[in-house]
Amino acid sequence: MKQNMRNQVPKEYYLMSKFLETSPPNNWVKILNLKDALFLETPTLQLHCDNCNGVRNFNTRDSGYLESHTEKTYLTYKCSNCEKQTKIYSLLILPKEGIIYKLGEYPTFGPPTPTKLINLLGAERETFLKGRRCENQGLGIAAFAYYRRVVENQKNKIIEEIIKVSKKINVPNEQLNKLNLALSETQFTNAINTAKDSLPESLFISGQNPLLLLYRALSEGVHNLPDEKCLELAQDIRVVLGALADRLSQILKDNQELESAISRLTKINS
Repeated sequence: MKQNMRNQVPKEYYLMSKFLETSPPNNWVKILNLKDALFLETPTLQLHCDNCNGVRNFNTRDSGYLESHTEKTYLTYKCSNCEKQTKIYSLLILPKEGIIYKLGEYPTFGPPTPTKLINLLGAERETFLKGRRCENQGLGIAAFAYYRRVVENQKNKIIEEIIKVSKKINVPNEQLNKLNLALSETQFTNAINTAKDSLPESLFISGQNPLLLLYRALSEGVHNLPDEKCLELAQDIRVVLGALADRLSQILKDNQELESAISRLTKINS
């Protein structure tokens, strides 16, 4: 193996299942028990099935027999539950070195973007998905830049949803006034500074204010950071945005269910 290739291979050994499930394309990975083996392990995988709308077992009937020292192969996995959803991997295998390179996969790597988050992003959906593709390919600076644009451009949409929830749970007028004032701010940082102390605690994530978490991530000077750190920040932004979208949606749903229940019960014997 060439020295530049050797430098790209991490020291950690992966199980074949972990490699296929969690490793993005365009990376060399050392596989446990692969070195000098005649067969490539093809284990059952835990993957998201769009058809079943959840994580399911995926299996393959493809042979793992290795015929040469350098081999390019495809593995096609199928959902064992619905037997409709497939996952295809393109791999470059060097059995003698005990390493594999994931050339690509279809559908693309990474968990699906929740519908609740897509709804919150509105017009910035395509920009977010570009950032998601960059994140999946390990392009940290690009992913961060796309996510930053999404959050800054959707500042008002995010705050409007927070105001909607705040009204539903009857927060004090002082908090609502600050949230409405934040809408008039043209810059994301000023808007967050205005709204940060007025967020209902029911929207906090693990006891933390999601607006402040986003602010901290987006305030980092990425021009001086390595790509790996930018990738970490981009992942953090996506996770916090997803959790906030889920929390907003859940509170509105719970409130609607409660109002419907109260309405039905008050009509009994009235």
